[in-house]
Amino acid sequence: MREVSIAANYAEALLALAQQAKAPGEWGEMFGDVAAAIEQDPRLKQFLESPRVSESRKREIIGAAFGTRMPNMLVRFLQILVHNRRQMLIPSIASEYTRLLDDLEGRIHADVTVARPMDGAAQAALAERLTKTMGGGKRVTPVIRVFPAIMGGAIVRIGDTVVDGSVRTRLGRLRQLLAAAQ
Repeated sequence: MREVSIAANYAEALLALAQQAKAPGEWGEMFGDVAAAIEQDPRLKQFLESPRVSESRKREIIGAAFGTRMPNMLVRFLQILVHNRRQMLIPSIASEYTRLLDDLEGRIHADVTVARPMDGAAQAALAERLTKTMGGGKRVTPVIRVFPAIMGGAIVRIGDTVVDGSVRTRLGRLRQLLAAAQ
């Protein structure tokens, strides 16, 4: 629990810096890329975790790696995380930052499981329909997952609410009704 609140505090500070720079979306994307790299590259993770590499050397390498690719304040933020020995919280900070940015921009993410991939037009239509259904003035952004076993339809999860309109579930209910009728 403590790490979550620490990550939330850093995410709030990062969002404040990004808003000052008038680029919260771009900063979130760049910071998210760093977090993804840490989660996907074991060598990078080991480098950041290693007590054999000094804090000053880590900060120097971060500066050299990102100095020309990111705004100076964002690079400095990463270096401060290293200085405060919070570099392993970068993925958690990125996740919390995304949540804060979504709240700020009035966006909700919906996990949508479908049997087959959807094209861009179908995803846009789904997003519009979910936004209308949810109401409340927040835009719904679907995060599509393909799982052929549901056979058709969709399973939508927004927060704690789950709506299962999959063919698999409907067939299961029909099977139960038929069994009960015998």
